[in-house]
Amino acid sequence: MKLPEATGLFLAFLARLITGAQGHWYGCPPKAEQRIYFANHQSHFDWVLLWAALPRDLRAVTRPIAARDYWTATPLKHWITREIFNAVYVSRERSADEDPLEPLLEALRNGDSLVIFPEGTRGHTGEPAPFKSGLYALAQAFPQVQLIPTWIDNVQRVMPKGEVVPVPILCSVTFGAPIELHAREERRAFLERARAAVVALRAVA
Repeated sequence: MKLPEATGLFLAFLARLITGAQGHWYGCPPKAEQRIYFANHQSHFDWVLLWAALPRDLRAVTRPIAARDYWTATPLKHWITREIFNAVYVSRERSADEDPLEPLLEALRNGDSLVIFPEGTRGHTGEPAPFKSGLYALAQAFPQVQLIPTWIDNVQRVMPKGEVVPVPILCSVTFGAPIELHAREERRAFLERARAAVVALRAVA
């Protein structure tokens, strides 16, 4: 077993040990299909916890989105996100000659599944912020890819903003029934419906 794979297994075990989290599947099975898991966002630990909640065979084909400036800031962060999580790096600073969605589109063209946080930044309340338009654009470009709403519960207490050491707290990751973009559905209506699908999972978390 290679070092990145062994380290990944250890991190998944550690995440579950710290949080006690398991994936709860409502409306969709943990199946190896191309998917976009879209979730609420409250902590840098979010995508680690979601990734760890997936079965091992799904983790191998599911790539989290990571902010390039933060997750490549040190050699260790860069190695972990590149070699263990196979992250898709995105730039938080927009430039005129760069499409911020292109790395995600390329990953989907390659057949990968993705973990994204449509709020765009971590929230400070229990309610997700309005979703940004990226999820709508991905749904338009890849209508065959399943869109799986996901609710991550209690993780903000594990890794609050500004903290670097996780605190043991019980968490959960709940995966809901897939949604799809309806024909001629407007962007705002779709994003509100997608956000509502995530929030609705809080009641079963």
